[in-house]
Amino acid sequence: MGDLRGCLDDFKLLAMDSINPCLKTMEYAVRGPLVMRALEIEKELKMGVKKPFNEVIKTNIGDCQAMGQVPITFIRQVLALVVYPPLLNDPNFPEDAKSRARAILSNCQSGTVGSYSESVGIEMIRKHVAEYIERRDGIPSNYDDIILFAGASDAVKAMIKLFICKSNGKRTGVMVPVPQYPLFSATIAEFKLHQVDYYLDENNYWSLNISELQRAIYEGRKVSNPRVMVVINPGNPSGQVLKKENIKEIVKFAYQERLVIFADEVYEDNVYSDDCKFHSFRKVMAEMGSPYNKMELASFMTCSKGYIGECGLRGGYVEVLNFDPDVKSVLIKSISSVQCPTVIGQTVLEVVVNPPKIGEESYEKFTLEKETILESLSIRARIVSEALNSIKGMSCNPIQGAMFAYPLVEIPHKAVLKAKSLGQTPDTFYAFELLEATGICVVPGCGFGQKPGTYHFRITILPPLDTLNIVLKNLKDFHEKFLEEYQ
Repeated sequence: MGDLRGCLDDFKLLAMDSINPCLKTMEYAVRGPLVMRALEIEKELKMGVKKPFNEVIKTNIGDCQAMGQVPITFIRQVLALVVYPPLLNDPNFPEDAKSRARAILSNCQSGTVGSYSESVGIEMIRKHVAEYIERRDGIPSNYDDIILFAGASDAVKAMIKLFICKSNGKRTGVMVPVPQYPLFSATIAEFKLHQVDYYLDENNYWSLNISELQRAIYEGRKVSNPRVMVVINPGNPSGQVLKKENIKEIVKFAYQERLVIFADEVYEDNVYSDDCKFHSFRKVMAEMGSPYNKMELASFMTCSKGYIGECGLRGGYVEVLNFDPDVKSVLIKSISSVQCPTVIGQTVLEVVVNPPKIGEESYEKFTLEKETILESLSIRARIVSEALNSIKGMSCNPIQGAMFAYPLVEIPHKAVLKAKSLGQTPDTFYAFELLEATGICVVPGCGFGQKPGTYHFRITILPPLDTLNIVLKNLKDFHEKFLEEYQ
């Protein structure tokens, strides 16, 4: 009896062969094995283990404040006031911050951000989001089309979930750009949908060619029913900003092929090239007129990017245009099971879409902080692309927007064979070697997608200039030694 009990104690009711297989196949490269190894190295350094470097520099993720970006003062003032309302009596806080805090609290149950809000978010904030969109695009927005989430990632997953169904025995196909942000590939895998890759043109500033879209959807229809097209603008990890004419071509293609457009526009404030401008899909579609202005569109925004950088507080929204009212009702029903997005995140969003106005006490400081951050990012974007292009065996398109570079890397055949012997992709092998030699953590291109036979990695432009210069110098030294060793 004792032996039997021991066997039962060792038997797990939940094992790898009895869990959701979709969760086993999904991958999220931004927080993959390289990051886990980076965390291990940090612990080793604290224990006194000798390394050829003193610290790990995580350039793998767009976490602004982790890289040293200082929070916007006005955002943090409003947050302090709503979290601890007695501060409303403190004369050190500006009146415009207090007025926003009072408005937020008056729209919370029992006047506290610790209470649940509506599942779709606080109505006042949704109205201010609609007003923000109208100011940006010059075209009215209906707050009933705005749903608040704990970050854009939750919004993306909620929207993709609507498409978990088969048509004529085929799974829904979701068209995604290559390279793409791994949230999309991970969610598609988790929900057992089919990913339809379309390649961006690296030789033409990562532009999008309609002929490539046609090729992709033709192949996709062999095994799936493509219903969604994801567009990331500005691009992550590719850093391109779509021209208006390119957006028009995409809209016409989506209309012809009966696709719902998912516009990931979270980097709308991060445009650096003088000859580039952010154009929202909703504005372009409206300007194109009928029938394009009646197409279904989901556009996403977050408080984690831009100049805001409040990644950990989790605020964002989706605007759902021209969706069937019954479908919107089902969407709202599906998200109500998680009660509501964090009210703290909603507070950050409220400040972003309703910032200090001209004449208000905090306007000048807020504007200066915002412009300083964006200008600094613009400078770093240029420095990073120029530095990468100066490295033998490496090339990088100009970083027109967003927060990353995605350079093309030459990996010698000898290194490719070494990677294969270790069961790794060549770019993963390269990234691990870089981490162990320099402490620099990047994400290999296989996590975002790349044309077969090409190798890339993603690196953020977020570190402070002094740190960034060290990263770029050490990266150059490493790459030259890597080429020499494996040529």
